[in-house]
Amino acid sequence: MNYVEFFKQLGKDDIPIAGGKGANLGELTNAGIPVPPGFVVTAGTYRKFITKTGIEDQINQMLKGLDINNTNELQKVSDQIKELIITTAIPDDIQRMIIEAYNKLCMDVDIKDVVVAIRSSATAEDLPDASFAGQQDTYLNISGIDDVIENVRKCWASLFEARAIFYRAENDFDHSQVLIAVVVQQMVNSEKAGVMFTVDPSTGAEEMLIEGAWGLGEGVVSGTVTPDTCRYDKVNDEIKSYRVNTKKTMFTKDPETGKTVQIDVPEELRDKRVLTDEDLKQLTQLGRRIQKHYQAPMDTEWGIENDKVYMLQARPITTLDNITEVEESSDDEERVIITRGLGASPGLVSGTVKIVSNLDELDKILDGDILVTTMTTPDMVPAMKRANGIVTDEGGVTCHAAIISRELGIPCVSGTGNATSVLEDNVEVTIDGKKGLVFEGTFASSDSSQQESESTVNVQAAPLLTVTDVKVNVSMAEAAKKAYATGADGVGLLRTEHMMLATGTVPYKFIDEGREDELVHVLADGILKVVDVFYPKTVWYRTLDAPTD
Repeated sequence: MNYVEFFKQLGKDDIPIAGGKGANLGELTNAGIPVPPGFVVTAGTYRKFITKTGIEDQINQMLKGLDINNTNELQKVSDQIKELIITTAIPDDIQRMIIEAYNKLCMDVDIKDVVVAIRSSATAEDLPDASFAGQQDTYLNISGIDDVIENVRKCWASLFEARAIFYRAENDFDHSQVLIAVVVQQMVNSEKAGVMFTVDPSTGAEEMLIEGAWGLGEGVVSGTVTPDTCRYDKVNDEIKSYRVNTKKTMFTKDPETGKTVQIDVPEELRDKRVLTDEDLKQLTQLGRRIQKHYQAPMDTEWGIENDKVYMLQARPITTLDNITEVEESSDDEERVIITRGLGASPGLVSGTVKIVSNLDELDKILDGDILVTTMTTPDMVPAMKRANGIVTDEGGVTCHAAIISRELGIPCVSGTGNATSVLEDNVEVTIDGKKGLVFEGTFASSDSSQQESESTVNVQAAPLLTVTDVKVNVSMAEAAKKAYATGADGVGLLRTEHMMLATGTVPYKFIDEGREDELVHVLADGILKVVDVFYPKTVWYRTLDAPTD
């Protein structure tokens, strides 16, 4: 087994070895796309680390029986596992191979102690149907072998961030089967950077969506800055629109410490257009090449240094299969618009405003609320799942809030600039996630559960040429209408777990208190919701041999 592999040795089929990021960086490199050089500490190396040191069994034991909906318990277990990984010595043979690879990279680029970016690359990350946006960590401007090894270890530990544990459990990924590789790549000291979707991620339209801001791309990806947004019509080969937004902050390399810092954007650049026509020409040409090479719409990250565009990441767009025809507001002029931003995830819903200023306030988000915050982070995903819609001050249509909202199928308005100051807790509002508007009050046509919009999927399905029926899996009863809209022949697996978790009580407590009938009614109600939607099609329900503790 090779502990490390350089990009030139990897391709898109090497996800089990290099994870999503690593495999795709290898694929881009070998396709002749401009990619900064680097190598991958393979997923097998991580596996070797946890088995050779004997900590794998300890990790599995800590995860056993974990209630991911108990925020405090989840965070406690996460901290314990990360501490275990960070304090466990890396075997000498693994360290030696990482040192040799870093020294070779330094020689290849002719720079002593070359500055690198160190990124996690999970083996289930960036797969179709699985958006792991922001679940593991990235470390920028790392130099010197000691710091490289330290941050490789941090990336391994980030596989067990609370948000990552929660996300895997919610999406039925077996923790023990999701390994992590680590990408070590020469840093591009970007003057401007951002993201590019080769089709519109919200609608699937044949237009590229490009977002850019000053400095490193961290500001765009994290949503801490509202970037410029360009829509490029691929059919007519022309810029459809370019929106200049106010860029308040930027990430850059501190010339004294060499570390990544967040600073204020110089006044003369705040409202200046980021991307020149030449920048857009290079980006759109690369976007076409990448989509043609993969034969699929792609989500990419890029950086520009000395007028040259470098591609830093590429992955499949994971939300296109979930595109739905959603209702939008039709009488804007008759409604009071409180604020407006970018339409980041379509849909029209009403709900109660809950402003979240920090992670300690996540518990205030109840089912059907409108989550309002400066910008979401991966740690907010559990609360985002409870929300009916998301509104943010910062971020563009490719920020974390936008990506997760599209995956969850809930409306999102990003980049309002003032939502947390003009909205108030416990006030009813309606958000239009397609037009980017937040209205006062509720709409008679909007429903607290995303209305019936989820029932009309705008996907032209090919005829099913199969003898056997094609069924869907349903994890939550609330997703039944969306599942039915796929045209499936029924439900092949209706899970019990989420119905059980929704009670907030362990089965033993129901039994101990003589409330067995109450539990039966909860499960029956959940099953009935799905059966009603799919009738007369077959629904297979999986019973759960739940632990009583």
